[in-house]
Amino acid sequence: MIKVSDKAKVKLDALMREEGKSLDDTYISVGVESGGCSGLSYKMDFTTEKPEVGELYEDNGVKVVVEKKSLLYLIGTTLEYSGGLNGSGFNFNNPNATRTCGCGESFAI
Repeated sequence: MIKVSDKAKVKLDALMREEGKSLDDTYISVGVESGGCSGLSYKMDFTTEKPEVGELYEDNGVKVVVEKKSLLYLIGTTLEYSGGLNGSGFNFNNPNATRTCGCGESFAI
C-alpha cells in the first residue's frame, strides 16, 4: 500500500487543477526504474486512464496505481511533499530502502 500525506494531496490537487484535471478522475502512476546514484529511482506521473498493469490503492482521496514490478520496492511507502527553503518537491518515505542518495530521488534495497 502507498500512503499520501496531507501536504502531498494538496500539492497534487493544485498541480492537477493546473492541467485541467481533478483528484476524482486522475490517477497517480508510481513506479521504480534502474538509475540514480543509489541504483533505483522513483517515477511518478498523472494519468486519466487506469493503467491495466498495476495495483490500485486509494489513500487520503488520491488514487495511486503502482506498477506490479515495482510493488515489492514500494510497499509501505508514503508520498510526501516539502515546500521549504532548502528545496521543494515530492519525496518518497520508503521503509524498504536501505540506502538513499542526498537528494532522496534514488535508493537501494
